[in-house]
Amino acid sequence: MQELLFETKNLTISFGNHVAVDHVNLQVPRGQFKSIIGPNGAGKTTFLNLLSGQLTPTSGQLIYKGREITSLPPHQRTRLGIGRSFQITNVFPHLTVLENVRLAVQSASNVRYQFLRHFRSYPEFTQKAYDYLEKVRLKEKADHPATSLAHGEKRKLELAILLALETEVLLLDEPTAGMSLEEVP
Repeated sequence: MQELLFETKNLTISFGNHVAVDHVNLQVPRGQFKSIIGPNGAGKTTFLNLLSGQLTPTSGQLIYKGREITSLPPHQRTRLGIGRSFQITNVFPHLTVLENVRLAVQSASNVRYQFLRHFRSYPEFTQKAYDYLEKVRLKEKADHPATSLAHGEKRKLELAILLALETEVLLLDEPTAGMSLEEVP
């Protein structure tokens, strides 16, 4: 049997009398892709919010690599290897495309920024950031401010950031919304 990377057991959340996610059981073996498909208002984003820690379930459990993580906050889940994109892109708009990804590379490295050291002191971070930008076909926009990107390009930037965090689980909420087929990396 394949090792389970991610599992939910009877995951439920209610808002008053409305049950948005009702006893969902999901198993994700290592190396597999899973999609959650449903109409608007079906609870897909709410379910991703439960998985990423943005919301706390009313009942049920979330298990990651054999460890119960139901009560962990989002930043601790990210440190464990769970990355999340949102329907609305979430990037640093006034940084360049490269700077956005370089921050994620640095975060994944566990090297803390030192205010008296220039970013050029860490050339490996810059190179890795360029590598991720190349994977999502944004390398040519590396020096552009994130605010100058079209919607589809911002989605690609967000994906590069998630890849740079070196997460094992990617929770993508409508990752190609607003993108043409040619824009999908």
